[in-house]
Amino acid sequence: MPGIVIIGAGQAGASLAAEARKLGYAGPITLIGDEPVAPYQRPPLSKAYLLGQVGLDRMALRATSFWGDHGINLRVGRSVTAIDREAGTVRAGGESFHYEHLAIATGSSARQLPEAQGGLLQGVYTIRNIADVDAMAAEFRPDRKLLIIGGGYIGLEAAAVGAKLGLKVTLIEMAPRILQRVAAPETSNFFRELHLSNGVDIRENTGLDRLVGMGRVSGAVLSDGTELAVDFAIVGIGIMPRTQLAQDADLVIENGIRTDAHGRTSDQHIWAVGDCASFPHEGGRIRLESVGHAIHHGEVVARNILGTTQAYEAKPWFWSDQYDVKLQIAGLNAGYDRVVLRRGEQGSQSIWYYRGHHLLAVDAINDARPYMVGKRILESRQTIAPEYLVDVSTDIKVLLSRAVPVSEASTVG
Repeated sequence: MPGIVIIGAGQAGASLAAEARKLGYAGPITLIGDEPVAPYQRPPLSKAYLLGQVGLDRMALRATSFWGDHGINLRVGRSVTAIDREAGTVRAGGESFHYEHLAIATGSSARQLPEAQGGLLQGVYTIRNIADVDAMAAEFRPDRKLLIIGGGYIGLEAAAVGAKLGLKVTLIEMAPRILQRVAAPETSNFFRELHLSNGVDIRENTGLDRLVGMGRVSGAVLSDGTELAVDFAIVGIGIMPRTQLAQDADLVIENGIRTDAHGRTSDQHIWAVGDCASFPHEGGRIRLESVGHAIHHGEVVARNILGTTQAYEAKPWFWSDQYDVKLQIAGLNAGYDRVVLRRGEQGSQSIWYYRGHHLLAVDAINDARPYMVGKRILESRQTIAPEYLVDVSTDIKVLLSRAVPVSEASTVG
């Protein structure tokens, strides 16, 4: 009997499967993952798992018994090789699975260095799954020389782990500043100083010419001609949505697998969720890479598969742990033209992003209360006058009562 087949056993696919069963779907649900383990949390990979503070058992999304107890056919260690839209089947591990509804939750893959830059040398790693981190774990020994290529959150989190474990860490970023693509200068400045104070050698405006070595990486030539000795390297230059299966099945691709507001692709029987999907947002189209999005998107699409017509409304939130600092982010700062810095106690702070009078996002650094307040304002489609933020004598909770709908933003300030 055809049922729901889900390709990808990450956060989005697992959330969809669990929600569909919770809502009373009585047909078969098959969840297919290409990793040899049950669904797990990915964020700790570059943080606590890499540090050895948590094991795989503590990262599991559900108890081992959950899938069987809820009649979800979990197939791990199987790669789907083809989607046959005409027959309504997917092929994986020598088996064919028939579907009434197919959900593609294939996630993203890490960008690799090209072979010409030494990307195929041993000792060159990316961080995307358990196998990646397990492969590099033995490299983290005191006084070894680690080169990190890319100053985004993955690179900075790996740098923090290396520094805490006593390695000599150099991080290069080809842009003028770390986090340039995702954060304001105020946030970049905070984390630059944090890493410098922990002994990380940060080199901005500096790219990689090539990694060198005989079979295994032993050095690097930077874009300014500098040569470094390197014991191993971590590449953190972004991720790409995994769309090849969908593309081979002639589904429409547009910065990911194109879906409508309900999560449906160009085939009425096929849906896409999580990192791999692009969807309508505020008159445009975006793709999000976050745990919160994966959970919420998976649940909404499960409801729509069961017959509702709920439009997905993204409520983005993210976080990053580096040393003893927690960065919490709510909203999307794309298109900001102004930031407001609000200082808290004991070095904590929050950075609030505006476009005109419209609050877009907030970065909270060791400052949980402003994060929660900003998140509530954003999720209720409201904004707050910047002068209220600047006045630190105003209790942060009072800001909630001073927020107004975005539609009235032109009257604020």
